[in-house]
Amino acid sequence: MDRAYFDHAATTPLDHRVLAAMIPALEHGWGNPSGIYREAQYAAGLLDQARDDIAGVLECSPSEVVLTSGGTESDNLAIRGAALALDALGRGRHLITQATEHHAVLHTMEQLEREGFALTVLGVDADGFVDPEHVAAAVRDDTAVVSIMLANNEIGTLQPIAEIAQAVKERNRRTVVHTDAVQAAGAVDIRPDALGVDLMSLTAHKIYGPKGAGMLYARRRTPLQSLQLGGGQEEERRAGTESVAQAVGLAKALVLAERERAQRTAHASELRNRLWRELNERVHPLRLNGPSDWSRRLANNLNVSFPGVEGESILLQLDLEGFAASSGSACSTGSTEPSHVLTAIGLDSDTAHSTVRLSLGQSSTEEQIDGIAQSIEQITARLRALSPV
Repeated sequence: MDRAYFDHAATTPLDHRVLAAMIPALEHGWGNPSGIYREAQYAAGLLDQARDDIAGVLECSPSEVVLTSGGTESDNLAIRGAALALDALGRGRHLITQATEHHAVLHTMEQLEREGFALTVLGVDADGFVDPEHVAAAVRDDTAVVSIMLANNEIGTLQPIAEIAQAVKERNRRTVVHTDAVQAAGAVDIRPDALGVDLMSLTAHKIYGPKGAGMLYARRRTPLQSLQLGGGQEEERRAGTESVAQAVGLAKALVLAERERAQRTAHASELRNRLWRELNERVHPLRLNGPSDWSRRLANNLNVSFPGVEGESILLQLDLEGFAASSGSACSTGSTEPSHVLTAIGLDSDTAHSTVRLSLGQSSTEEQIDGIAQSIEQITARLRALSPV
């Protein structure tokens, strides 16, 4: 069997259809979209079409699409940009988020706290859910921004964002609600109006698009201060010459992800369920992290702890046997600290360090599922036999 990839939550291979859409933009759309001559206008046309395609999926205005370099920049622009703009308007300096957010959100919030903003970080339950009533209860008259992710990148928890947004707006209609939907595209409904959010972050490389391409949905009239200065691009919300080919790739990936959403989720959930059954039959003890109610977690996500075994040791041996997987967020690779997500849901350090995240994709097969389950059974047995405990 060829190598099998089980880390789609970290990044995905480029879809050949996305590449095919990008090639003309790379070859012929090299002009600066801000110019007035023919080459520039050709590039501008490609950019406008990409923006229209994205807006079509989100059912929003093209003017509400801010092109960025990816999810991290989009999160930074959403939170910091909105917080600074609202502060300048005298609308408050209080921020709210949850403990299991991606570090692109948490670190941005923490930096603002060091700069004088007040920050509330809400806890989550054992499945990673934050209670909408707890979010609403934390909202104050001076609450500027609330940021709660739609889908957790480590344990797959799908937050009830529409309910959360409604609860926040009922407490303070001027509070800006942001969601990091990076993991959710192609998996659940991400239309901003359906979610009730003012700002939403997306990236291409989680949905078989190119790295370095992302966007921020910014609802019309939402205050947003640019963080990148030096030009009037993106309606003065993000300076810098736009990457036309990246925008085309993002648009194509997003259109395909939405068009094929039902098919992709059905394929992933069937294989995910098969993998969980296989592991349950073959390996003991083990622990599922995140919701056991499959309808409340990402269809392609399986996060499992193998008590008494180092997760990193499992991953290294899986790699040698032809399987690529990870322990969690790729942005935390190399850290010796346990995952902040797993700590937040109540895992002790040892159990957190015994964790492996298996995230499936379009190329995943039953043969790969059976193969990795067998390998994990053998690897954990060997490692437990070597343990002095």
